[in-house]
Amino acid sequence: MDTVTLSMGGGGAHSSQLLSEVFLPIYGNEILNTLDDSAALTVDTAHLAFTTDSYTIQPIFFPGGDIGTLSICGTVNDLAAKGARPLAIAAAFIIEEGFLIEDLKKIARSMRKATGALGINLVTGDTKVVRRGDADGIFITTSGIGAIMEGMDISSSRARPGDDILISGTIADHGMAILNAREGLGFTPEIRSDVAPLCEIVEGISAWSGFLHVMRDPTRGGVASALNEIARASRVTATLFEDKLPIRREVRSCCDLLGMDPLYIASEGKLVIVADPGATADILKAMMAGARVSMMASKLLYSGVDCVSNILAE
Repeated sequence: MDTVTLSMGGGGAHSSQLLSEVFLPIYGNEILNTLDDSAALTVDTAHLAFTTDSYTIQPIFFPGGDIGTLSICGTVNDLAAKGARPLAIAAAFIIEEGFLIEDLKKIARSMRKATGALGINLVTGDTKVVRRGDADGIFITTSGIGAIMEGMDISSSRARPGDDILISGTIADHGMAILNAREGLGFTPEIRSDVAPLCEIVEGISAWSGFLHVMRDPTRGGVASALNEIARASRVTATLFEDKLPIRREVRSCCDLLGMDPLYIASEGKLVIVADPGATADILKAMMAGARVSMMASKLLYSGVDCVSNILAE
């Protein structure tokens, strides 16, 4: 590996290679090495989750949301997937010279609307302006801190043989919405992003915290990449039932036409859960009751093999 490639930002095998060959040898520590989307920290008696992420997307405004909504939801969802209630958000903006002030205001209002709906504030931040052509309009980096709910012990390494894997709704909506809008493909009906916070869903299932082993939001790399990372960390494999995959008809049609696999396409408002099968029915009911948007909770997978080395290889 001599140079960085675009594929290293996609959340798949090449991203894993970048981490393992560059960052982990330099920064590796007990917390970072878990490679969860949020770090679990203990400060005195407080159990906290801390996360950060950067957002660059074209188009900046898309059906169902914009880069501002995406940045807030992406960060609070990483906290939620650790079993944490979000407390506060920080944001840094890299803005290209010539970016329209009115568009910047729209993005800022979207972020304020998202944080306000969750009862949290953006409490600190930074702004940089770069020369025209040095950025793709606007980049946003958001960080978040949250309080881990009592009884939550969530990590990618906690999946166990025999666990059920569940998802809170249809997959690949966000990625295909972006592709359809960016490339002007004109698929109808319009494909809309599923970007939304997952906090209410996690609150709803928190009563079964003792049965919850792993939670992930399947963003970059989609459901398949998220499961691949979980399988590696937990040293298990998983069996996928294709007939149980919840995929919207228009999304599946778009994927089929373009030769794309919906399992590798981003979702921004869905939660993948690995849980003890004894609570599956209750968790599914609670997910549907706690959803902020209409969704089709569905049992997807069943993991039942002790350990293999070549798991879900890409």
